[in-house]
Amino acid sequence: MFRTPMPRLRQLRVVGVAAAGLLVASVLVAPPSQAQVTPQAAPATNTIPGVDEIVSSPNLKLVTNLPKVAPLDATNSDLAFQGKYAFAGNYNGFVVFDISRPSSPRVVSRVLCPGSQNDISVHGDLLFLSTDSSRSDDSCNSTAQGADVKESWEGIKIFDIRDKANPRYIKSVETACGSHTHTLVPGKDSKTVYLYVSSYSPRSTFPDCQPPHDSISIIKVPVKKPTSAAVVATPNLFPDGGFEGSETGSATTGCHDITAYPSKDLAAGACMGDGILMDIRNREAPRVINRVRDTTNFAFWHSATFNNAGTKVVFTDELGGGGAATCNEAVGPERGADAIYDITGRGDARKMIFRSYYKIPRTNADTENCVAHNGSLLPVLGRDIMVQAWYQGGISVWDFTDSANPKEIAYWERGPISNETMVGGGSWSAYYYNGHIYSNDIAKGFDVLKLRDWRTWTAELVRYKELNVQTQPRYLGW
Repeated sequence: MFRTPMPRLRQLRVVGVAAAGLLVASVLVAPPSQAQVTPQAAPATNTIPGVDEIVSSPNLKLVTNLPKVAPLDATNSDLAFQGKYAFAGNYNGFVVFDISRPSSPRVVSRVLCPGSQNDISVHGDLLFLSTDSSRSDDSCNSTAQGADVKESWEGIKIFDIRDKANPRYIKSVETACGSHTHTLVPGKDSKTVYLYVSSYSPRSTFPDCQPPHDSISIIKVPVKKPTSAAVVATPNLFPDGGFEGSETGSATTGCHDITAYPSKDLAAGACMGDGILMDIRNREAPRVINRVRDTTNFAFWHSATFNNAGTKVVFTDELGGGGAATCNEAVGPERGADAIYDITGRGDARKMIFRSYYKIPRTNADTENCVAHNGSLLPVLGRDIMVQAWYQGGISVWDFTDSANPKEIAYWERGPISNETMVGGGSWSAYYYNGHIYSNDIAKGFDVLKLRDWRTWTAELVRYKELNVQTQPRYLGW
């Protein structure tokens, strides 16, 4: 989220029988020659790069950048992937990239359809967009219109993407308080997918967004007949009320984002003032089985990532709403950070136990918006490693195998956009997909990076056919 003033089940492909044999034989040890020459992350320093200066650890390098182009020159947002394509959200619509050659991505199409944030996901021939800005209607020609007008529209837009060069808008579904984000959850069969729609900040003057709004909207989408998509449930996740708020922490008036782990029938919700663990065996009736709060250091529970075993979850705190400088000495290392929780117990007795915080170990300028944001797990055998966007704090790759002692193993960042004034920018989402890291930079465009590190080389053996990061896939591991 960048606030301004007012997977179908993923299919895993291990590359060849020989590669699978190599994977087992090698266990977690890289070839000696590789281990000797692969550079480590450079020591953290407090030296702030110059304007637009690129700095990084030796093991993470920029491959290429594609700048934004009008009319999709608004704020860049989230990413989704399918085969050789990347789909990049933008507050004015979305872009489809051909990434079959990661060193030379090619724009296949640009779709103009304003409506922040345009959070994005894909499933087969379908693409879903979240609209969380009140519009005059549900068309791509709509204009901004106040949420206090009953006829205003917010919610989900559905596109047919069989022809990637010509995506076709086919359906809209209005949801209460709009759709800030959504999470695609595959049904128990291949005929249906569900969208868990997260939204928040109700107001008594908003006809379609009344307080207390302790719920999410669940949209059922028949895959073969997506024009029949409709809201089928609005479960109340906080029947006893969410966090009431404090001087430093947001009150819970809905959820910001949900990450589902369909193969384990689990989901983790980042819900403003609360972090929740849900049982989603019944896709239309998710149940909260554990809830945690951090009233000392967390300001806004923003997103979540499971480890592959489903025994840990990382929550992010978006202190300052994505528009503030929080990676400085004044804020310190425990606010605007990640919080790592171990998941203990079984069934409804599962609980999340706090273990530690993680924050990038570099000081940013007071003109740089920087805070924990969207990231993904790397499909690494035997380790828990994720890549994460930190807005103008750049991109961090970090290891949380030891929940109590997370550590950064690679980083990359641009210097501030300005040394004089706060200008919003930086990496909104940084995700690992089929051998490369892809980042959607709010201001600078689409970045492709390459990580070369002995601790992550097994990820090179994993290929996904489709990836929506908030629909977390399971990969080969133990």
